[in-house]
Amino acid sequence: METFDSVLKYEEKAVFGLRALYRKFGYTQYKMSKFEEYELYVRNKDFLVSDNVITFTDTNGRLMALKPDVTLSIIKNGSDEPGVVQKVYYNENVYRVSKGSHQFKEIMQVGLECVGAIDGYCISEVLGLAAESLLSITADCVLDVSHLGIISACIDRLQPDEETRAAILKCVGEKNTHEITAICRNAGLDETLTATLVKLISTHGTAETVLPVLRALCADDAAALACVEELASVVGALGNTRAASVIHIDFSVTSDMNYYNGIVFRGFVMGIPTGILSGGQYDKLMAKMGRKSGAIGFAVYLDLLERLEEDEQKYDVDTVILYTENDDMDALRGTVRMLTDAGQTVMAQKAVPEKLRYKQLLRLCGKGVEIVEANA
Repeated sequence: METFDSVLKYEEKAVFGLRALYRKFGYTQYKMSKFEEYELYVRNKDFLVSDNVITFTDTNGRLMALKPDVTLSIIKNGSDEPGVVQKVYYNENVYRVSKGSHQFKEIMQVGLECVGAIDGYCISEVLGLAAESLLSITADCVLDVSHLGIISACIDRLQPDEETRAAILKCVGEKNTHEITAICRNAGLDETLTATLVKLISTHGTAETVLPVLRALCADDAAALACVEELASVVGALGNTRAASVIHIDFSVTSDMNYYNGIVFRGFVMGIPTGILSGGQYDKLMAKMGRKSGAIGFAVYLDLLERLEEDEQKYDVDTVILYTENDDMDALRGTVRMLTDAGQTVMAQKAVPEKLRYKQLLRLCGKGVEIVEANA
């Protein structure tokens, strides 16, 4: 018999699991309106996943937007309390261009934010919950973690101009070490420091293998070395947990440094070529919006899970039964009931719908049925 769980979409099942996970650690649900003043988003459009925002004019003349993001609303509506950390999760529909269809779509999104007097414990807790979020979806996952302070310190030593710095950062995100070397050479930047940056970007793997390399690379740079030790402390705090087993250090994970700082991360699952989870520290965004405290959080992009559902669900229905106007409707109802009681999904049709995927096709014959087609 079909259960309640079996009729839920893949992303809907993920939502229930993620909400339960976050509640375990004391995160309370944050609810917001579908609408927000457009000015909030236009002032921070670089922070958004997409700068395409659906707008409309309210009855009072204000330009409003269908919310493309939740984090900005949480920051705007919160306040700083000494020593206090606001821990919230959200399960909201946002309106943005889907990474899958590249069209505007209402997307179910789940995430959490840890805002306020955050410390090393808060950062490691959020990092662990990000890893557990991926594991709740599939065991075939990885959480790539980086530290913007390390990248920034290495680039600062090169002393590039703003244009060159932006070009280097773009290449860091693409892991294009050849182009980084060419940009630095053309700009006349120090070759030894360039080689150190290239080595940093090329270094990736588990904390156990990467951290010794990072300590050696940053040994003569106090600022970078301090960030390496912070990264080691945060990742090390997870010990030998299940979450720690999926964490890799990878410096191709970058974010806009006008908003983000410190630890940043991106999560991947097998079967989806792009990241389904993204997060990090955004103290700079907090300051930009008039807040004095820090923050770290992440979001899970549930629209991308549709690809997993498509791969997992080979058939739309188990059985299609064909009938005509002249057939015995009681026999049809009885056959449908018998098959559904046996746990099958059944569709009765006069003709097979185009592109419908089914395991078997039956035709009603008198009081019984005959097999027209059966798929493995």
